[in-house]
Amino acid sequence: MATSPGNMKLTLLLVSSLTIMSVITISPALPQMAMAFADVENAELIVKLVLTIPALFIAIFSPITGRLIDKHGRLRILWFSLALYAISGTGGFFLNNLYLILLTRITLGIAVGMSMTIVITLIADYFEGPERQKFVGLQVAFMSLGGILFIGLGGILADVGWRFPFLIYLFSLIVFLHEPVITKKGESVGSGVKSHGIIWLLFFNTMTMWIIFFLIPVQIPFYLKDIGVEKNALIGAAIATSTLFSAISSISYSKLKGRFSFLTIFSVGYLLMAAGFFTVAISGSYIMVLVAMMLTGLGIGMMIPNTNMWVMKIAPPEIRGKEIGKLTTFWFFGQFLSPIVIFPVLQVLPLSSTFLVGAGLLFLISTAFVIFQMSKVGKSLPQ
Repeated sequence: MATSPGNMKLTLLLVSSLTIMSVITISPALPQMAMAFADVENAELIVKLVLTIPALFIAIFSPITGRLIDKHGRLRILWFSLALYAISGTGGFFLNNLYLILLTRITLGIAVGMSMTIVITLIADYFEGPERQKFVGLQVAFMSLGGILFIGLGGILADVGWRFPFLIYLFSLIVFLHEPVITKKGESVGSGVKSHGIIWLLFFNTMTMWIIFFLIPVQIPFYLKDIGVEKNALIGAAIATSTLFSAISSISYSKLKGRFSFLTIFSVGYLLMAAGFFTVAISGSYIMVLVAMMLTGLGIGMMIPNTNMWVMKIAPPEIRGKEIGKLTTFWFFGQFLSPIVIFPVLQVLPLSSTFLVGAGLLFLISTAFVIFQMSKVGKSLPQ
């Protein structure tokens, strides 16, 4: 079913915003939720998994979706995923069993794994060259702005009760787009077609980036409680600040890419995140945490569209869905792993020291990208 270019772009942007809200919307309610299920063994860890377990199942179902859409098309799977999203996302409002809530979050992850893979693939299908570059930056900015709305609303609703942020998942819609013709149904795709080997560096870099960055939505609520911030709305506002500055950075991405290489943008992004994490580590006030959120937001906001653009550029159209499915897998597997990787660290170090270690690691990664950029291999990469 055909639609106007304006409506098509808006639809892609709205569906993209569902991705960001799928995980972090309930972040401000985590401390309250942990208290509500205090009688459950390891409640604090399980509650953090309620936030991040969708990411694991996004990771599992993204490559499956990628292969399906390369063979059978994009839109029918997208419609199904949006309906599943609305149904599973609201489960936490109605259920009284922490493990059943965890189960609905798994189903939510399956829905998002489908929708996100399809939307990124459709962007690659619909747009080319500078127009794609601008739209990818706009997409990430729109996701970030949606995140501000949903996180802020989540914080306000969490002050009413920890269940209420789950109702935000009703913001889901059925979408009608015209579908680009890439290959015919049933036609063998991708036989002998491969992407440039650098794509695997992008996949693993994406996973690393999200493991570290996800300390923000998972751990900042607890850190702010530790320094005396009690209002969930203020916690939501802090996380939303990171998202706002991510949007500012993303919307400027097209101009950045016009001046700098992919590798340089990664280096700068990691350096900004390192500065943000260092600021958290030395902060003892809400204002300093807000400054830290600005820095981390600027860093992550330029690296997300940078990754997406590079993958779109080097992935052949015949296997585009499969490669974007892999990217989505590594993206959300990193988010899922974050609290699991950080949990043993927190048994040894306080939160402030954990952020200090994160800052050091981010600085090392930034330096590694500078060295790679100057190497013979780095200079020969497609830019």
